[in-house]
This record gives sequence, structure tokens and C-alpha cells, in this order.
Amino acid sequence: MRSLLLAAAALPLAFTAAPALADGHGAHSADLAEVLAHERRDADRARDQYRNPAETLAFFQVEPDQTVVEYGPGGGWYTRVLAPYVMGSGEYIAINQDSDGRTYRNRLQEARAKGWTERFKADLAEAMGMEADEVMAFETDEVPEEIFGTVDRVMIFRSMHGLANGNVADAVLGTVRNMLADDGMVGVVQHRAPEGASFDDYAPAPGYMPTERVLAIFTAAGFELVSSSEINANPKDPANWEGGVWTLPPVLRYGDQDREKYLAIGESDRMTLLFKKAD
Repeated sequence: MRSLLLAAAALPLAFTAAPALADGHGAHSADLAEVLAHERRDADRARDQYRNPAETLAFFQVEPDQTVVEYGPGGGWYTRVLAPYVMGSGEYIAINQDSDGRTYRNRLQEARAKGWTERFKADLAEAMGMEADEVMAFETDEVPEEIFGTVDRVMIFRSMHGLANGNVADAVLGTVRNMLADDGMVGVVQHRAPEGASFDDYAPAPGYMPTERVLAIFTAAGFELVSSSEINANPKDPANWEGGVWTLPPVLRYGDQDREKYLAIGESDRMTLLFKKAD
């Protein structure tokens, strides 16, 4: 039951279109500062102090003329940065894991997962002022072969625990490796368990992973570490919450219980890793 709940919690949410995205001003912009300052991000900007989008994308060497893939866009926080940043002169592609390989709590959850591609394309198209068939979004087992070998960057934000818990990391990273150009790279931001933590240490605090575990997963999938950064570190987070990473904002799992305490800590401590295909 525990593994089922963890897998369910890891299922990405639908991208929520921001109403001002297609207002004709800065819908596509090669200026990241303009993208980050746009009014469409008014509700998102409070998270910048924890997610550091400008510094993170600079560390991942993301440029506006690149083909950039986002895995599991979730609620769309980074989508609202990446899509307008690269869609003018580059390409934005969303991917999600194979919906046939998941375990579902009920038919409604299954239907929602299986409808992700069409829903994401429609929502992002409306937000960007384009046609749905112009948006590229695929499950990992349906990525067209012509995309293989063409991608400059793949972004995996706060999703590695879901891939590991669902035993699909190898399959997803295999597709990611096929998509990458020879000099392409993968940027990872992931909730971080304390250094030296064993499985028994971090399993009671779902969402967190030891850095060593993430490195081992990527090494097994044919990648090597290029560099790491403390851009998204948070030393205030002990990363041992019984309720997992969702104890902290923005979820605040326990509502008003100890709310001010969790707000003072902020979002989770996170590793920031950059990988390339191993030689």
C-alpha cells in the first residue's frame, strides 16, 4: 500500500495555463529576465527564492535557441519559464512516463494519466496562443524517432523520487539518452536526503533521495556527472519529515499545524546535478 501511495503521489498534475501568457507581450522571449518578470508569473514568483530559476538554468547552460525537454511538467511552474523562453527560436518538448506502466488507485486516476498528452498540449497551446498540434508532448514510449539525437537539454525537476519509487528510472532515462544530441546534457534538481543516509533513513521521509542514489541511477543508465551545484540547497531543512517533503511549502501537508515553522524553513533542500552521456 505504501508503494502504491508513493507512486500515486508522484503522478504529474496537469499544466495550469496562466491567463496572461498569450497576451501578445513577451509570449515568446529570448530574454530570461523578461520571462521571469512577466505578469503571467505573478503567482509563481514567491517560489523563485527557493527554486532560483535564472541561476539554475544558467548552471544547466540552457540557451533560448536550444531544443529543451522537460520531464513530467507537473503543475507547470517551470513550464511557464521554459516554454516562453525557448519557443521563439528553439523548441520546447514535454515528456511523461508511459501511462501503461503505472499502478492506479482508481479508474479516474488512470483516465487522467492516459489523457495527459492531449490535455497538456491543449492547455499549453491556449496559453501560448498557438494550435495544439504545434505543441510537442509525448509519453516516453511514443517519442518519434526523428527527435532522437537532436535534444540539447533535458530538465528533470523534483521527479527522480517518483521514477525510483515507480521502478521506471531505467526506462525513462533510456529514452532521455536516445533523445540527446552527442553534446546534450541532463539537468536534475531533486529533494536531497542527508549525506550518508541509508534507505532506512530516508524511506520514512518520502520525496527525498541521497545524492549517491541519484548518481548510481544515472551511471547505470549510461551517464556521467559533469558538475554539481548548491544553488538550490537549503541548510534549514533537516530532510527527515515523517510526512515527507510535502510537509514543507508549497504543499504544507498539515495545513495550519506548525505552519509558521515550515514557512520559516522554506522549500526542501535540493541537489542540483548536470549529466552528460558517458563516453
